[in-house]
Amino acid sequence: MIAAMVCLGGLGLFAGVALGIVAQIFHLDVDPREAEILNALPGFNDGACGYPGCAAYAKAVVTGAAGPGLCPVGGAVTARRISQIMGLAAGKGEPSLIAVVLCQGDRLKTKIKYRYLGIVNCGAAQLIAGGPKECPAGCLGMGECVRACPFGAIEITPEGLAVISRDKCTGCQECISACPRSVIRMVPEYATTHVLCRSHDKGARVRQYCEIGCIACAICQRVDGRAYQVKDNLAQLNYANPPQDSQAITQCPTHCIRDFAMGYPEGSTFTR
Repeated sequence: MIAAMVCLGGLGLFAGVALGIVAQIFHLDVDPREAEILNALPGFNDGACGYPGCAAYAKAVVTGAAGPGLCPVGGAVTARRISQIMGLAAGKGEPSLIAVVLCQGDRLKTKIKYRYLGIVNCGAAQLIAGGPKECPAGCLGMGECVRACPFGAIEITPEGLAVISRDKCTGCQECISACPRSVIRMVPEYATTHVLCRSHDKGARVRQYCEIGCIACAICQRVDGRAYQVKDNLAQLNYANPPQDSQAITQCPTHCIRDFAMGYPEGSTFTR
């Protein structure tokens, strides 16, 4: 018995020594900047940066495979911190982006084709005759974006319209992939004015199914041609030259242009 115990002890000692030697041979030095970058990141591990987690992204930055500004949750603040850790010039960089729902057509303002009685799921509803709304591009309001948002930044109004909080949105883009109609767009955080419509139908057709949709009348373009341009039957905002006043908003006959600094769409509980 004693001999067996001595033998086992000797084998254990040998194995321990062998493992120690192997560890020294194959030891990899970890760049301390990885830990610093990891601490600077928000830690949500949502993969929005294109890497499977914050640790993988931190390693990619240190090895030069990724830049400092890929974390949409951390935004410009995190990008500047990572730049400092890596000894890079922060520069102005790209503006931080947040999401906005390009629609105001709730159940009170749009025409409904049929009464949908299926599961409360935007994707499922879209599969049935293109969705219950006459508008082919409007928000279906069944909350896929709400369920996808990890930050509670989206709500559905009582009349079925998705609205995103400018204060709570982190720009993670989870809602973008969740929306089957691509009604949500990433926009510069500094921009408060948006054309809240995505329909490219002609004005006469839009009037048949939505009282707040863009009819391509081009009044906004005539008022401020630098900020607005009508293309393919839809007014579009030039975010590089945002409007300097509210003339286009007040003169828009359908009120499809909204300045979020003046308030959110009707029915929203979010405050400016």
